[in-house]
Amino acid sequence: MKNRTIIAFDFGTRSIGAAIGQEITGTARALTSFKANEGSPNWELIGKLFKEWQPDLVIVGLPLNMDGTEQLVTAQARKFANRIHGRFGVQVELHDERLTTVEARSHLFDHGGYKALNKSKVDSASAVIILESWFEQQYQ
Repeated sequence: MKNRTIIAFDFGTRSIGAAIGQEITGTARALTSFKANEGSPNWELIGKLFKEWQPDLVIVGLPLNMDGTEQLVTAQARKFANRIHGRFGVQVELHDERLTTVEARSHLFDHGGYKALNKSKVDSASAVIILESWFEQQYQ
């Protein structure tokens, strides 16, 4: 088992959630959400996040249809992942994110009712679920 610091992103065209995790513990926690314009975030803010946490690896959730086929946003998520790699020189992996938003909403609702379901919390909670499910796959 490695001890890498990993940042995960839940990509969306209007909002991108972020979470941080440690590989040694296999746990993640929500960081923040970034506003995006057609999938393009403020790269300066992403850069600050990278400077603060210095991740060894980045996981980007790959949005697929339930049957595994790609959708328009799938290509945009791949482009986002490529841009992170190009700008920051960090290794990036894509991870199937089907159902993470549903799971995040359910978890937030269970722990705080409707008030907890604000969009930025859902996005960063989705990023946590993406990262934790990536951890689970690594240790199967």
